Amino acid sequence: MRSDTIKKGFERAPHRSLLRAVGLKDEDFDKPFIGIANSHIDIIPGHFFLQEYGRIAKEEIRRAGGVPFEFNTIGVDDGIAMGHGGMKYSLPSRELIADSVETVMEAHQLDALLCIPNCDKIVPGMLMGALRVNVPTIFCSGGPMKAGVLKDGTSIDLSTAFEAVAKRAMGKMTDEELYEIECKACPSGGSCSGMFTANSMNVLCEAMGIALPGNGTILALTPEREALLRRAARRTVEIATRPEFNMRTILNRDAVQNAIVVDMAMGGSSNTVLHLLAVAREAGVPLDLKDIEAVALKVAHIAKIAPSLSTVHIEDVHRAGGVSAVLKEIARRGDAVRTSARTVTGETIGERIAGAEVLDRSVIHDLEHAFSPVGGIAVLFGNLATEGAVVKTAGIEPGMRKFTGRAICFDSQDESVAGIMAGKVKAGDFVVIRYEGPKGGPGMQEMLSPTSLIMGMGLGDSVGLVTDGRFSGATRGACVGHVSPEAAEGGAIALVKDGDPITIDVETRALTLGVSEEVLASRRAAWRLPEKPVASRWLRRYAAQVTNASNGAVLVDR
Repeated sequence: MRSDTIKKGFERAPHRSLLRAVGLKDEDFDKPFIGIANSHIDIIPGHFFLQEYGRIAKEEIRRAGGVPFEFNTIGVDDGIAMGHGGMKYSLPSRELIADSVETVMEAHQLDALLCIPNCDKIVPGMLMGALRVNVPTIFCSGGPMKAGVLKDGTSIDLSTAFEAVAKRAMGKMTDEELYEIECKACPSGGSCSGMFTANSMNVLCEAMGIALPGNGTILALTPEREALLRRAARRTVEIATRPEFNMRTILNRDAVQNAIVVDMAMGGSSNTVLHLLAVAREAGVPLDLKDIEAVALKVAHIAKIAPSLSTVHIEDVHRAGGVSAVLKEIARRGDAVRTSARTVTGETIGERIAGAEVLDRSVIHDLEHAFSPVGGIAVLFGNLATEGAVVKTAGIEPGMRKFTGRAICFDSQDESVAGIMAGKVKAGDFVVIRYEGPKGGPGMQEMLSPTSLIMGMGLGDSVGLVTDGRFSGATRGACVGHVSPEAAEGGAIALVKDGDPITIDVETRALTLGVSEEVLASRRAAWRLPEKPVASRWLRRYAAQVTNASNGAVLVDR
């Protein structure tokens, strides 16, 4: 066993002495040592109950013949960090989480790993760390929350609350109506109820075979979720000394392909593109935006889930057959689904989905009645994004799939929020928010506040938005993010001026600035990077090492 490094031989007597201090007995030194990476933190709804899940996991690991060692990672709640400087720390936290998992597992030479994440950057952070360690690993998230329900029966979620702020600001909603939404949008523990980033990533873990069936869709704080956790904990012990279940063996090129397939079929958060690029890099799998777009063109969008112009939530997807049913439907045609991919349960993806069935066609459509013949996320290229940009097409109004608007430029998210609230943005405008990329932010803030204001003000069918920052999974509308090169690198988005025509064309996958190359060259020659003091030493280090979004916003060695 890998853990023999710290527990076997006379020279390891001091190590065993320390291990005895935490409760180990003679018989424990012949058992596999299992790490439990738990992302429990009190301030995040998807995580405040994970301490109890950790206790359950330890109990099951002991019963199965392993020795559990639980450790914790940090976490950032994007919804709470949204709209102020705290959001600059969200994406960087992914790197801290990955480093933390690697550090604990390598320092103590543990044999296997059970990851208990749930939200946003925590899932990809744990994925990245686990891939570096490369031991048998299983992911079991805390699970999604239920959707909220208003007194009139309307289904709501976190995006409803953000958009309600704009309605209240415009006098279209009373304080009482806003208060009801505030109190009911997030009715329980769990990751936010729509196809936001957290649920998107947990669904992708299931598709990649590193989680058990149901990981992405079984509700949090239910007996069914607890049973899933117990099975995952037992299975971690079963595979602990079997190298065929090492993380990089399971999470290979086929696994990444299946993740992209499900992402496109279900219209996941645009953040998944950023995270898949980073995860693939850790896995040693070549992947770029063109590869992702190639899969998108082969996969139909068959499940439209909130906030993508839908009242369907993750609990509905589970009731309708879950991730396996989605994969099985896509596998009916073409070869996009890699059915021979292995999973942590020992079966192939093909074997896993063989008995799956779509139980509600209003939630998971068949291929003949897909919402779109291509995926719910698109990669755009053009002179405004020569290295690519990303848009969640599943959330775009039909009339905005091809749109030309007048640029109105803001050099930060704060400027854009103030400008939108002040009425500076009108129908026919294309909002530009720049210097918010990984380097420029630094930290690549999510833009849920400005996008929600646009939707809440009723401008979702007449205003576009483009940024080198990124979006919450709760964002909807003609919102293009991840523009690369970013403004801080001198990308074309830094050269846009008010009034310039910008065109998005989803069908041709184009993002175009209607300015001649000669004019752009003149502007580029005159461009200077604006001074932007950054007080945080951590964020300064991050900005110095981070790549742009087209490369997954990963840190590189200098």
